[in-house]
Amino acid sequence: MRARQIILSLLVLVVALGPAWSDVRLPHVFGSHMVLQRDMAMPVWGWAEPGEQVTVRLSDKAPVTTQAGAEGKWQVTLPAAQAGGPFQLKVTGRNEIVLDDVVVGEVWVCSGQSNMEMTVQSSNNAADEIAAANFPLIRQIKVPRVTAGFPSEDFTGDWQVCSPTTVAPFTAAGYFMARELYRELGVAVGLINTSWGGTRIEPWTPPVGFAQVPALKSIYDQVTLTDPRSEAYKKMLGEYVTGLDKWMAQARTSLAESKPLDPAPAYPDGLKPLTGNGQPTALYNAMVSPLIPFAIRGAIWYQGEANHGEGMLYTEKMKALIGGWRALWKQGDFPFYYVQIAPYNYGNEDPNILPTFWEAQGAAEAIPNTGMVVTNDIADLTNIHPKDKQTVGKRLAALALKGAYGRNEVVAKGPTYKSMKIEGDKIRISFDNVGSGLVSRDGKPLDWFEIIGTDTDFVPAQAVIEGDTVVLSSPEVKEPVAMRFAWHRDANQNLMNREGFPALTFRAGEVPQIDWMALKVKEAKQYQLVYELDLKKAARDIKYDIDNHAGVGPFDRIAYYLELQQFGKPSTYVWVSMDAFTKDVTKIGIPTIASKAVFQQKVSNMNVVSNVRSVVTGEGITTGNIEFWPNNYGATNAVNVASASAQVWDFGDQYSAPEDGYGSMQVHNYGAKQTIFAFNNWKAGGRADLGIGNSTGANPDWTFAANADQYSVRKLRVLVKPAG
Repeated sequence: MRARQIILSLLVLVVALGPAWSDVRLPHVFGSHMVLQRDMAMPVWGWAEPGEQVTVRLSDKAPVTTQAGAEGKWQVTLPAAQAGGPFQLKVTGRNEIVLDDVVVGEVWVCSGQSNMEMTVQSSNNAADEIAAANFPLIRQIKVPRVTAGFPSEDFTGDWQVCSPTTVAPFTAAGYFMARELYRELGVAVGLINTSWGGTRIEPWTPPVGFAQVPALKSIYDQVTLTDPRSEAYKKMLGEYVTGLDKWMAQARTSLAESKPLDPAPAYPDGLKPLTGNGQPTALYNAMVSPLIPFAIRGAIWYQGEANHGEGMLYTEKMKALIGGWRALWKQGDFPFYYVQIAPYNYGNEDPNILPTFWEAQGAAEAIPNTGMVVTNDIADLTNIHPKDKQTVGKRLAALALKGAYGRNEVVAKGPTYKSMKIEGDKIRISFDNVGSGLVSRDGKPLDWFEIIGTDTDFVPAQAVIEGDTVVLSSPEVKEPVAMRFAWHRDANQNLMNREGFPALTFRAGEVPQIDWMALKVKEAKQYQLVYELDLKKAARDIKYDIDNHAGVGPFDRIAYYLELQQFGKPSTYVWVSMDAFTKDVTKIGIPTIASKAVFQQKVSNMNVVSNVRSVVTGEGITTGNIEFWPNNYGATNAVNVASASAQVWDFGDQYSAPEDGYGSMQVHNYGAKQTIFAFNNWKAGGRADLGIGNSTGANPDWTFAANADQYSVRKLRVLVKPAG
């Protein structure tokens, strides 16, 4: 009896569900309260029974009819319509779908990572903004955060009408842009919010985008290998199947003969679908593909934090993203506007990395019909998500009004570099996009301008506005050759035009390669270079960039030159020479285990030249000593160096086992209680100890400082003075 009831229930369910599979259906991008793009042909598509006739009608406009194909897919194109509504959209086949409160206006796709996903309720003055959000002609649909290995056809989501009760989760950048456009254009604005915090640009890019950019061939090959239609996929899968067949034959033999068997060959990783939210195409497949070919005016993009260490490669990736979307949407070069990531303190990261990325973002404006919002004036250095999305939205709207809507009178950008001219001891920078004039945002002298000369490092410049130009100078630079502006991750600069749009980071001129040793150390002219090494390459086994030791004859003095430059700061250097403490040239370099160099002794007649103020300089210094060894070492002052401590690592330490240990290369002036330079633990690479003068940490000789990665330049030279 129980089984019969189950069978009857299943039959009832089958009868009830039977017609559903043949119902006309629409993807979720079409729904009540949606916004359709005005003045543009409007594709509408969906699914139905193969061969079923489907009719689509927008209110009282002429209906358009088509027939579902063999796979049950159908598509019609409604003729362009002027802004207006509300309308009713009806889709009729065996069943009828009725969408109410449909309006025609402007549609923008909003994409990127967390700064695009950031909501109105997280922006400045959120409570007031939400309370005032009575804009029923602004609507949003949010695409859920999902991934897919292959293009999807739909997603789950509904259009929301903007009101104080609904606006809180809207994209803040998109909403504030839409509000400006609504006020200026007087038409509905629809936002398709497809964004996901923390994501890179590659997952948002379709295969055809990567195919367009030669610099991204490796990514395109990776994506192609996962496509079952590609020859690469078929070849690799065929090889795998052949191997698996052989294994199956072995498995049958093993089973029959009770013999051991190796595991089956693993399925190739390269063939697995790219479904991680950091993998190429995975977000395009799930979160963008279902939107195509919905008619849109354009797209806005706010992303880059996850890619910000890539420098100019990001420009290539922008080409792939924009080119790929445009190729698939088939709406030509539709407007694409994007936002500069703001200044932010990325911990110990090189401060030059972020301005290099801004340069790459700016370079992407060479892509037709694009524009970038500059945000370096509205940053919060402690928050990677600046809350002032109102200004971001206004600037996006200005780009759209000028570029997409033909408002030529609108100023939409800040001053942009045009040209550089050297005028004696000054540099004159000319700008485009000055609007009604250049100004200082805060009324203070212009900041974040730097210049460099043939015998100086970059130094802050006095910057004076003269018409559409800025004139740079510094008493420290007599012959300037190059400049840079806002070239630091913290650069919250103050140059803008009177319309309130800030200038973007840029640099100009040719930065000279300055040899500080040749420029500042007269004694160096008497010396012969033996070894040179970029200490970024240091490892257990040292391979010098320059190794001239085989050609070195007798020598009577040895010198070391160390140059260090912390990120964003001037170069520092030290030269120290001394009477030769060995005649073996193979033992004067970094004291590795292979060199068999161990020296713990005083050195005589020491000369020191340095631009580090704390370092005692001079000639004929008699209180020099060196601590060179590959060993571990302790703080104990076993050899009784005068004034050395037995409790901290300084200029009087003692080496110990193991011989292949921590490693010390230190030159000291024990009379001044000072380390002249130290390079320890070179096997640790970027965690090596490195410094000029005494460390301000616990150990004056830099032991355990683990600080080498703090220097963008770290160069060591070892030299000798030929005897005679």
